[in-house]
Amino acid sequence: MELRWLEDFIVLAETRHFSRAAEQQNVTQPTFSRRIKLLEEAMDATLVNRQTMPLSLTPAGEEFLTLCKQITERVRVTRERLQHLHHDATRRLRLAAPQSLLTHFVPGWLEQHALHARIEPYLRATSWLIGDYVEALERGEVDLALCYWPEGRMALDLDLSGLRYLTLGEELLVPVSAANAAGMPRFALPGDKRRPLPHIAYHASGLIAAALRAHWDRSRQEVHLSTLNESVQTSNIRELVLQGYGLGWLPFRTVRQALAQGELTRAGDRRWDVPLSIRLYFRHDGRHPALHDTLAQLQEGLDDLHRSR
Repeated sequence: MELRWLEDFIVLAETRHFSRAAEQQNVTQPTFSRRIKLLEEAMDATLVNRQTMPLSLTPAGEEFLTLCKQITERVRVTRERLQHLHHDATRRLRLAAPQSLLTHFVPGWLEQHALHARIEPYLRATSWLIGDYVEALERGEVDLALCYWPEGRMALDLDLSGLRYLTLGEELLVPVSAANAAGMPRFALPGDKRRPLPHIAYHASGLIAAALRAHWDRSRQEVHLSTLNESVQTSNIRELVLQGYGLGWLPFRTVRQALAQGELTRAGDRRWDVPLSIRLYFRHDGRHPALHDTLAQLQEGLDDLHRSR
């Protein structure tokens, strides 16, 4: 018995007409009729009542139709799963990350661990907020999510119970401003109530904005800011700060060169710096065939680094 015979029978039950069913199955009517006859012989039962107009199914045929639909559906679902398994086995791990990490961290990290052949950046994620990363991991859109993470305890409206992470490194948010003619910051912290400093800010719903607020609360330092613009993109904030529109907190690795060249200057001393970690999140039950080995390789590298310190 062949699977296509079962498919033929389902089409015949739907059309109740041999010639129309044969046309749908792209075979001649004699060939189609012969396959239905072979199916009846294999089942040792008459499945089709050929004496009615339109034709009808016998009680045995009605029972067999249910089985045909179950079998063909199981085969279809299994075929799709096998195709997905093959696709997952051949594609690289998808890595979601903000634009600043993709530009200033990921290239060196991939090179250091020889991961170019295993991991590909997922460029649709560069403007996501933290909730978008979590949802993308949960639905399997990405396999890995790289993000900045605040140090210390914070109340976050996120369900991370199905996720695990590795801490890959550290970062420091530093307040920066364009310089005046004397090389001093145009906008210097903390500002005052009467003249709050123009602030080029991260999106209020983002993790970095939350980290800044938490840091100010913990340090009990008064800061007087007036938000002029919000963005999820570090590069957008950096550009507006460079043009002198206001001050902003930016990852040190993204402004190191601009500070060294005098294009930017610090807007406050080190008490205003906000420490962050760089975390790589993944599902604990991730199905990509290369995920486990890749994470094991990264964990081994981190263990070696800690032992060498």
